[in-house]
Amino acid sequence: MKLLWVATKSPWPPLDGGRRLLAESLSALAGAGVRATLVAPAETSDAAAAETLAAWCEPRLVAARLAGRVATGVRALAGSEPAALLRHRWPALAREVEDLVAGTRFDVVVAEQLHALAATAPARARGVPVLLRAQNVESDLWRAAAARARGLRANALAREARRMAEREAEAAAGCAAVVALSTEDAAGFARLAGAHARVAVVPPPFPSRLAAGSEPLAGAPALVLFGSAGWLPNADAERWCLEAIWPAIRARLPAARLHRFGGGSAAELAGAGVTEHAAPAESATAFAAGSILLLPLRLASGVRLRLLEAWARGVPVVATPAAASGLGVEPGRQALLAETPEEFAAAVERLAAEPELAARLVAAGRERLEREHAPARFAARFLEIAGALADGSR
Repeated sequence: MKLLWVATKSPWPPLDGGRRLLAESLSALAGAGVRATLVAPAETSDAAAAETLAAWCEPRLVAARLAGRVATGVRALAGSEPAALLRHRWPALAREVEDLVAGTRFDVVVAEQLHALAATAPARARGVPVLLRAQNVESDLWRAAAARARGLRANALAREARRMAEREAEAAAGCAAVVALSTEDAAGFARLAGAHARVAVVPPPFPSRLAAGSEPLAGAPALVLFGSAGWLPNADAERWCLEAIWPAIRARLPAARLHRFGGGSAAELAGAGVTEHAAPAESATAFAAGSILLLPLRLASGVRLRLLEAWARGVPVVATPAAASGLGVEPGRQALLAETPEEFAAAVERLAAEPELAARLVAAGRERLEREHAPARFAARFLEIAGALADGSR
């Protein structure tokens, strides 16, 4: 099977959930004997990244930069395209795809997220079936964000949600198939595209056991929060945590310390008891033994790779129901769920007092990883879908 995989960001280094998802997917396929050809942008020539990726795929990293937010916003106001898609319109990616399909017969081209779909046009023109691997239903995120906003910002977010929903519906109806990460997302795409969509659910792959960070984090307990990196749902979660959740936790547990990795736009809110860390070069650094991961997302779609990684590295999690959605989490079994600052504080206090509870949550999470997210299981299901598409195009 010859797969051409087109993405709008390189999976290495895996600094966020989307990159980690792509890295684990390519690794799982390589383990099944299929080395995809990956086309992805890179702001600079990164020989180290290409060398690492070469263990899993045939990397074709293209020099390209994201369009600026202001310029993208102006273009979006003047037209009908979502700003999120306009920002990822890179002719250089499409030219690379055109060069590749001119010399090689690929069985299937995979677009990683709707943002990469435009760059697959040369392959589609040659009759290669296109499979959209959707990490989320992005229009749902913008719609939820609009409901929380006010005034002109609410109007802008609502407009982005409508435009994105239109493009998601067109893509789901026009692609040979859509692969969603969860049943919730699959239902979302089916709702958007109706009977025209072929949507399958393939949970993301993830190893069931990884080593925890080698260096302990200070605090009794040590809590971990990941920064926003410019992504609106994470920025909202980060701000809510610093404004409301962390003060509630600190009131109950004065010796606790919050470790924020790769902090985003809410840096001015970081106060007493908060330690700032740069985005870690190795993600294990943020998952030290004895720590607790906080996932306070209020806007969510898709699947949180951070939650999967916490299970694998032996770290218990306190999350909102939204953050745990898509993973079949049973409250109190694989994670503790909380919806208010006081509920977060009570859950953290309980974990600090009951180490055996943390061990049970991790064990149940790892069992779910083994059952639902084994790399071999992912590869078999994904290649079954891709193979059917390839057979149908011959």
